[in-house]
This record gives sequence, C-alpha cells and structure tokens, in this order.
Amino acid sequence: MARLPNIRSERDLYGPVRDHLVALGYTVRGEVKGCDITATRGDDLLIVELKLEFNMSLLMQATRRQRAADSVYVAVPRPHEGLRTKRWRGICHLLRRLELGLLWVNPGGPGPSVQIVFHPIAYDRKRLKKVKRAILDEMAGRSGDFNEGGSVRRRLMTAYRESAIQIACCLAERGPSTPKQLRAMGTVAKTQSILAGNVYDWFERVERGVYRLTAYGVEQLAAYPELALYYRRRIGEHRSIKDEG
Repeated sequence: MARLPNIRSERDLYGPVRDHLVALGYTVRGEVKGCDITATRGDDLLIVELKLEFNMSLLMQATRRQRAADSVYVAVPRPHEGLRTKRWRGICHLLRRLELGLLWVNPGGPGPSVQIVFHPIAYDRKRLKKVKRAILDEMAGRSGDFNEGGSVRRRLMTAYRESAIQIACCLAERGPSTPKQLRAMGTVAKTQSILAGNVYDWFERVERGVYRLTAYGVEQLAAYPELALYYRRRIGEHRSIKDEG
C-alpha cells in the first residue's frame, strides 16, 4: 500500500485522531500503558492503535486492548483505492469479526482528516447455508484428495471435472452410449447435462441422445492416470457384479 506523502510516521496519524476525539468530547492522552491513544468520556474507555500499514502486529495489539477498553479502533492512512479492492473488503470483514473499529486518516487531503469507516460492534456470526451446502456437495462429489491445499495457477480437480472423467472412462470402455446407459454404469445424475454442456470438448453427439468420446477426450484421459485407473476398476467391478446377477 503506497503511503500518503503527508504521513511519514505514526506520529503523523496521532494529531488528526486526537483532534477528532477531542471534538467528540473525549479526554485524550497518548502512550498510556503501551496504548497509542487512550480516550475517556465519562466511564467510557476508548483505545486506538496506530499503524502506517495494516498488518498482523496491528491486529495483535488491538485485540490485546480489548481486555481493558470498551471500544478499540485501528487507525491507518486512508488507502488510495478505498474499499474497491478485494484485499480491503477482506480486511474490513476480518475487523468486524474481531469487533474492532476502523479509522482512515488523511491529513491535508480532500474530505475529513479522519474517516470513521465503521465502529466496533458485536458481531453476529451467521452461517450461509447455501455456501455450506455447496462446499459439502463439492466434497461429496470427489472420490479422493487430488488437489494440494494452497495451489495457485494450477488446474484443480473439481467434482464436475471428476464426473466428466468418469463419463469419459465409461465411453472409452463401452463406446457410444446414451446418458441412461452411462448412469447404469454408475455415472452421476447430471450425466445428461455434462454431456450436453461439453465444457471440456471431450464429448460429441453422434445421433439424438447418443454420445461418444472425442479424440481430444481420449488424449485428456491420459492426463489423469490415477483417476482413470480408479474408474476403469469400478467399471470392471460393476460388470462383474452384473455378470454374477
């Protein structure tokens, strides 16, 4: 984060925040028991921690102050991008979860020298049922752990891709087939939509309701040897059970 030219040290943040709190009727003192700013109004104790950049040290200091103060804020130079970036939206979400307030400081700039982004309030943690269900469904749709956590810029194995690989293995084994025939071999309920959508260009329709594996699909199966072997074994087991029946 680029620093504002008129802010070179945390002391440059102190004056504007102090003046802002004084204007609100607080008695303000700096550097009390390790706290950057302490302010009182009646029995209310408010603490502000100052940093030139948002970092983990700031969070640790601020959460320690919550043991004593009624309200704790963090104050940083106002970012040029405001709340438009994913990073700052994430920071705000984290601060709200920690029940910390956020002040942006921009002395000498346009607008107020201190902007209250939000106050510290009790956080009501609500789980998003749809998001939870989507995660559980995705996990249930994978037969194993084929991705390394923390991977970036790498092709990930999703439940959808795995289902497409299973269908491709069945077509490679059986030849042109209908979705009903493929589902009888153990493919997923969404087999029809996966074939019709053909997201990876692995399938082609040879006649109404009948699909086959493309040459590109055969080539791509070789890129997933572990999964391809797993599903070919399942096809063999399914055939053995059917023969015994």
